Amino acid sequence: MSPEYAMGGIFSEKSDVYSFGVLVLEIISSKKNSNFYFHEQQLGFLAYAWHLWTEGKGVDFVGEELAKAYSLREVMRCIHIGLLCVQDDAADRPIMPEVVFMLSSDTDAPQPKQPTFAWRSSVPQGPQQLQNSCSTNDTTITVIVGR
Repeated sequence: MSPEYAMGGIFSEKSDVYSFGVLVLEIISSKKNSNFYFHEQQLGFLAYAWHLWTEGKGVDFVGEELAKAYSLREVMRCIHIGLLCVQDDAADRPIMPEVVFMLSSDTDAPQPKQPTFAWRSSVPQGPQQLQNSCSTNDTTITVIVGR
């Protein structure tokens, strides 16, 4: 879900571009955005992709099956385009005809900007920390009222 839709309910063609970018990155990595969490560095899916891309380790993001079937150059180009599609500001994202053009040509694409939620979070790293951070309230009050 694009940041502008999640935060403000604004939906546009660029929201679809964002979703396409997430889908491209999910296919490349063979992982789902919705249940991915990199515990060592407290990174979500897009943050992990961005981190590896900026470190020059994009090859580590590629799923095993895809790495065997396609050239690394093509896959790295798709990661680049996927990151362009998930940029924070909708105005920075390409429109779908531009995405299709980039996918079908060898022209240089602009450098992506850091996507939303691509920073370290403060989520606890283990289940023990989660248990300690919650309080328990055993009191329940129920009032039955007829219509």
